Amino acid sequence: MNTESSQRNNQDKKTVSPAAYRSLDKSARENMDWQEERVGKSEQVSTSQLEAALKKMSKQAAQYEFQMKELESQLSQNLSNFRAIDSLFKEASTGIKRNYKRADRALHSQIPAIEKSLEESSNTLTDLAHTLPKIRSQVRDIRVVYDTGREKAQSLVMDLTWLNTSFHERWRRTIFTPNAPVSVRWKAFMRFLFAISFFLCCMVVWVGLGGAYRAYRHKLVWGERLMS
Repeated sequence: MNTESSQRNNQDKKTVSPAAYRSLDKSARENMDWQEERVGKSEQVSTSQLEAALKKMSKQAAQYEFQMKELESQLSQNLSNFRAIDSLFKEASTGIKRNYKRADRALHSQIPAIEKSLEESSNTLTDLAHTLPKIRSQVRDIRVVYDTGREKAQSLVMDLTWLNTSFHERWRRTIFTPNAPVSVRWKAFMRFLFAISFFLCCMVVWVGLGGAYRAYRHKLVWGERLMS
């Protein structure tokens, strides 16, 4: 409608000659000028609106294109995820089937064998429970015999060691140590003899020291005078 009115005004302006235009009064000329300005402004407004609409539509088209690309990438990613999930599901299903077959085979073949072995073990334990007291008493008797034999062997070893010891070592151990393998009477007799011998030796040493002291006191010279 704006274009039609502008075309109509242009046609009216063209039909009016310059002489006729000058012959018009001032109000008529102002009216015509105002109509011309209005037509120009309406043309400018319509052109700017059209450009804005085109820009808006192009922007929306670019935005829609970007959204479509994002949607396409998301769809491709979801498709790849779905394929991965499908492969995992197939693997899990295969594993479940394999485990089911193993469990079924164990249920029908291995469990009866295990039950049979458990029954045999139970019977063996029952027999052992009956024979264990006898075995325990036999082990106790064997331990007593072993301890007795070990003690005898130790005593024999000690006797052989004592017999292979020299006389001086046996004499020293009998008198000065309590672990000599001899009787108490023999120990007492040997210690008594040692005490008498030690006493006699001490007396001899004492007499000798007393004589030497007296000789030194009286200034006696050996060989010239005899000690009285």
